[in-house]
Amino acid sequence: MKRKPTDPKAQAKRAALNALKRARRQAERAGVKLSDWEGEFLGSVEDRLKTFGRAFGDPEKGAAGEALSLLQRVKLKEIAVKAKGEKPARFGRRKPKAESDD
Repeated sequence: MKRKPTDPKAQAKRAALNALKRARRQAERAGVKLSDWEGEFLGSVEDRLKTFGRAFGDPEKGAAGEALSLLQRVKLKEIAVKAKGEKPARFGRRKPKAESDD
């Protein structure tokens, strides 16, 4: 029996849905309270993925085969880190280290 090649768009959709569910489960298990905005974000992205197969409409915001835009992936990673109970990484420029006079 020959297997059909997997559809990359369907695979990206499944991966994104699983990441959303995983973040929500981790938060529930750890007892971390997600903000109302974060809960609404997870729910609305999940609804758009189920309805349209991707969570963004503007092709400028993400790659053609991706289910989440770049900023949606960043926010999902931030929520996942918060759900694990870790401190979020600071994005942006770091302060330069003090130069030592040797």
